[in-house]
Amino acid sequence: MRNITICILFVLSVFLIQAQEKQQFNIQKGVVLTIEGPSAFDYQHVHFPRRNFIIKRGGIADMKTVLGKKVEIIDYTYTSDGSTEVTLKPVDGKKFFRKFATVKADLEDALSTGELSE
Repeated sequence: MRNITICILFVLSVFLIQAQEKQQFNIQKGVVLTIEGPSAFDYQHVHFPRRNFIIKRGGIADMKTVLGKKVEIIDYTYTSDGSTEVTLKPVDGKKFFRKFATVKADLEDALSTGELSE
């Protein structure tokens, strides 16, 4: 009876540990992703500058220009909560909103909500 109880507790603990793990994506520099539509009214996980900041810098604050844009991962860092923050650069060499060379994004969250796709 004691062995059965120990086995059941072991199996339950293994399932609980696996349920808490986040899915890790294969992250490498040079991977090309596509920016899709926002998951809400605005992008939540791809960190574009605010519209007023874009306008103050002399850019054009039109979010339609980033839809379908191919971007490349040029750098990535792991945050303290276990997620991955990536720096994205357009593949075509142009700048975002004609003023910003790179943007940052939370990779796992952006991929799961559909803001980025592989």
